[in-house]
Amino acid sequence: MEFNITNKAVQEFRPSKEVMDPLQPYLWLHEEEVQADGKLKKVNTIFLTNRECPFKCVMCDLWRHTLDEPTPMGAIPAQIKFALDRLPKADVVKLYNSGNFFDGKAIPRYDYKSIAGLLSDYEHVIVENHPKLIGEFIPEFRDLLDGSFEVAMGLESVHPVVMPKLNKQITRENYRKASEYLVSNGIDVRAFILLNPPFLTDERENIEWCLKTVEFAFDCGASACSIIPTRDGNGIMEKLREDGEYVPPTLSALVEVFDRALSLKKGRVFVDLWDLEKFSDCDECFEARKQRLQQMNIEQKVIKNIECKC
Repeated sequence: MEFNITNKAVQEFRPSKEVMDPLQPYLWLHEEEVQADGKLKKVNTIFLTNRECPFKCVMCDLWRHTLDEPTPMGAIPAQIKFALDRLPKADVVKLYNSGNFFDGKAIPRYDYKSIAGLLSDYEHVIVENHPKLIGEFIPEFRDLLDGSFEVAMGLESVHPVVMPKLNKQITRENYRKASEYLVSNGIDVRAFILLNPPFLTDERENIEWCLKTVEFAFDCGASACSIIPTRDGNGIMEKLREDGEYVPPTLSALVEVFDRALSLKKGRVFVDLWDLEKFSDCDECFEARKQRLQQMNIEQKVIKNIECKC
């Protein structure tokens, strides 16, 4: 099936959203991550509840935990306080909001000062944002913070056919300009990159294009890349899988991509391990292979591979 990729087409296949409380984040985590200085730091991650992202990317399922209306003023500071009251101390905080921090209808700009005040104990703050939502409001928010600042942006894939079909509405040039703007303002950049995006179904091609995308991100000035194995579960991805337009990545492919991306030594590389077991075809070696990837996320170096005996 050849989809005409539009917001409407993406939304037509969706299951129902969750009912969200605008005064509570939908998840919060405490973890560790290597920072740009090479040191392992404690990180608090807060998944904020806010208005849905206006960009309807084909592969995205983050809309499940969003609001249909603009986020009320004061709600985001209330959510951050709610999570911080339940999290231990940490050096770094990530504010992930299933979309774009600098979308004023998702994170009201009126709340920037209150948000920054709540984060005064953190030495580094990370948010996520779309490459098109770039402007003076970003360094203005940075100046409210006591620590350093980082913006994570979805690059996804630089494959010339895949990139426009994802409905993200960006080009290589958009991404490069956004990255250069942030870096020139003393803001770190992190790139989100997909392994096995829809519309690319050959395993070797997926591996090579994922690596090309990693290299492009670093060439644009990124200090870190997060590789995400593309999952179904949002409605349209199931339809694309049924029609042969999406093939889930294998754990072996993710391992190869991570090994090779780290070996570039151009910056930090992480792999997303959430729900990793769905990509494995061997129960006997899965835990050992997962632990290896976890260790490589922390140590930022390639370690001895796990031989699958199945």
